[in-house]
Amino acid sequence: MNSEYTALVKRDGEWWIGWIEEIPGVNCQEPTHEELLITLRLTLQEALAFNRQEAIHTAGEEYQEERIAL
Repeated sequence: MNSEYTALVKRDGEWWIGWIEEIPGVNCQEPTHEELLITLRLTLQEALAFNRQEAIHTAGEEYQEERIAL
C-alpha cells in the first residue's frame, strides 16, 4: 500500500487549509500548520480504512486481493 501522499497546504486568513491530492474528500482546516498536518494524517488514515471496508463489503464473498504497483 502507498505510504506517501501529497498534501497541498496554504494559509487562508487565520486558518491553514489542506487537501490530500490523491484521495478525494480528504481536506481539513486548522489554526496552525502543525495541527493541519496532524489532522490531515488522521483524516487520511480514516478515509483509507473506510474505503477498504466499503470495498470488502461490496465485493461480498469469494474475492481475492491483488496488489497493483505504479
